[in-house]
Amino acid sequence: MRFDREMNGVSLTRHRAKLGAFMVSLGLLVGAPAVFAQTPLADGQVIKIDQAAGKITIKHGPLKQFDMDEGMTMVYRAADPAMLHAVKPGDKIKFAPDRVNGQFTVTKIEKAK
Repeated sequence: MRFDREMNGVSLTRHRAKLGAFMVSLGLLVGAPAVFAQTPLADGQVIKIDQAAGKITIKHGPLKQFDMDEGMTMVYRAADPAMLHAVKPGDKIKFAPDRVNGQFTVTKIEKAK
């Protein structure tokens, strides 16, 4: 007994395989802009780290992507709380700020060189 159905001489299994390949290709194309449109790293200084809450207080300059024309000190949520172990209060840093679910969030952090 054959489980493939034929439609005009072409099996549905073959159609599904082609559709699957197309969907994967489309997914890669849709995700591609995210790779190239990364948030630029901002300069800042670590003021405080709250490991238990997964938050970090950073003093930084203007953040144009959030229409912040002046520098300020803000509390950010860490996208991955483990990243907070890489820095300590007083460190000069470069960080990627973002807004995730309405909260200011650090998605990347590194010590400034």
